[in-house]
Amino acid sequence: MGLSALTAQLIDFREQRNWAQFHSLRNLIVSLNLEAAELLELTQWKSDAEVAALSASAATREALRDECADVLLYLLLIAERAGIDLEEAARAKLLKNAARYPVGTSYGSSRKYDQLPPDDGGDRPTADFTEPHPRA
Repeated sequence: MGLSALTAQLIDFREQRNWAQFHSLRNLIVSLNLEAAELLELTQWKSDAEVAALSASAATREALRDECADVLLYLLLIAERAGIDLEEAARAKLLKNAARYPVGTSYGSSRKYDQLPPDDGGDRPTADFTEPHPRA
């Protein structure tokens, strides 16, 4: 199921319950952040190794899955309310980030784009980014 079909199913779910009245853009954005905080809470007081192992247990994998789904569902509602095509927005953002973070200067670096040295081509790969390669 693609994002459009999932959004339509979500809107139908919402309409069946008369919840649109509560879904102002502000309320949806607040709710997204609350759900993201619940996702973050799964990592609280845990080491990197413990966080990496969250999906090893059925119970914590389900909690992680549920919180990820909550974040996605609120994001879909926000995009629908604001008239944003998320797939197109994500593609455009990837292209923008590819321009901000050339491989030659950002490879292996955690620096923000405005703190990177000018791209000189260097020794690292500098292939132009156009579209993401589909996963096999």
